[in-house]
Amino acid sequence: MCDRTILRLHILKIYNNSSSIMVTSSKIMAERLLVTALKGGRKTKILTLNGKRITKMPSTLEKLPNLKTLDLQNNSISKVCPELRTLTQLTLLNLGNNHLQEVPEEIKYLTSLKNLHLFGNRICRIAPGVLNGLHRLIMLNLNDNRLMSLPQEIGRLRSLTYLSLNRNNLTVIPKELCSLEHLSELHLNYNQIVYIPEEIKFLKNLQQLFLVRNNIEELPEEICHLEKLRVLDIAGNVIQIFPTGFQNLRLREFYCEGNPLFLKRPFLAVQPKDLWTLREIAARFVLSLLEENDPLITNAIESYPEVKDKLSKAKKCSICRKPFLSEWLECVYFVAPSKNWKISRNLNLIPVQTSVCSYQCFDQRDPDVFGIAQE
Repeated sequence: MCDRTILRLHILKIYNNSSSIMVTSSKIMAERLLVTALKGGRKTKILTLNGKRITKMPSTLEKLPNLKTLDLQNNSISKVCPELRTLTQLTLLNLGNNHLQEVPEEIKYLTSLKNLHLFGNRICRIAPGVLNGLHRLIMLNLNDNRLMSLPQEIGRLRSLTYLSLNRNNLTVIPKELCSLEHLSELHLNYNQIVYIPEEIKFLKNLQQLFLVRNNIEELPEEICHLEKLRVLDIAGNVIQIFPTGFQNLRLREFYCEGNPLFLKRPFLAVQPKDLWTLREIAARFVLSLLEENDPLITNAIESYPEVKDKLSKAKKCSICRKPFLSEWLECVYFVAPSKNWKISRNLNLIPVQTSVCSYQCFDQRDPDVFGIAQE
């Protein structure tokens, strides 16, 4: 028993010594690499100190004014040094898997930056104005952090083509993000997002959209305007039905497993009579005259901007094609996914939303159109 105890203590001692040697060895290697880089001076373009157990960013970076790539991932850096702002030629900065708690202000001075990796930190805020100077940034990776919101300045990243914010605590997609006209990939998996803003229609170059494991209840009709969208992954949300025209998207891949989609299991239900409010009756009457370009109504409506704005949100009945404002029957029809789509297993039919203005029109519907019963 005594021998075993001695043996265990001996093994533990060796293990601890080995760990100490590893730390020392990493620091020595980091110092050697930094010294070599400093000897190169203005000629040094790349500095890689990946996984060297660094706790502080070296302030001597200011002596490398022409540095293009700085890789400091897999260390224990909690703050960047002020000298970082002098690296105005830097095009790639990797600070992934460190201990940063914010996207630091110094980064805004890196005006040549194109690729920024900040994944795997503890970031819960983006310093004010930090995104204003990053006009050339094309790739931003903030995966595995603690962000609860994004600043309005996100819309200033006009050159951005790739944005990844997987595994944060986001609840909202800011409208400003939808102004990034060059964005082609957007990753927002494993957040707490509830809805997609209608402004998403402005992401004309979006090709891949990932929204896995959020709390999204519905997709806006505007998503159907994304003509270049090829990959859509909305698995693990709470979506029941898709917007009108969704089946016309030119997707290559579509994944939606884990959503409580409507199934084609019709049953008989009591059908009440149409009973509209006076407001709806008046709205439909005015809308019909506007469609006929009635000069009296067309001129008069200009004097009531609030009314004009409300009427602009009118929809059309899928049966009679007449307009309605705020009272209608929510219906669903089922379509087979395109043969060109790579899809989730067991997805045979896609439930698509359609609107009917009255029970009278509902009685004239296509046999594949069903009403949605309220439980």
